[in-house]
Amino acid sequence: MKNALPLVLRIIVAIILIQTLRFKFTAHPDSVYIFSKVGLEPYGRIVIGIAELVAGVLILIPKTVWIGATLTLGVIGGAIFMHITKLGVEINDDGGILFITAMLTFILSAIILWIKRKEVKFF
Repeated sequence: MKNALPLVLRIIVAIILIQTLRFKFTAHPDSVYIFSKVGLEPYGRIVIGIAELVAGVLILIPKTVWIGATLTLGVIGGAIFMHITKLGVEINDDGGILFITAMLTFILSAIILWIKRKEVKFF
């Protein structure tokens, strides 16, 4: 069970990151609204989508888990910051689900990085 928990956490984070890509890459109106409101539409939406895709893949590869978790913390930390400063917790009457999902993803990524802390390499 101890060895299964990190894998389950990694899969959850990867699913969250990867499932949001369809909204970013198809220019879903909610995604366009969010990125327009923070002044990053359209290029920021695409770049952040690519960063989330890379993070979602890296977090699943055993040797790059810590890199994926670190990248996720950065990207999702930025999303949380934008929610707090410009967007608000609730967007387009979503009940705060995007913010809650971002917080969950951030927390799980921090736990994953803590679990893998001995593997972190600095150049």
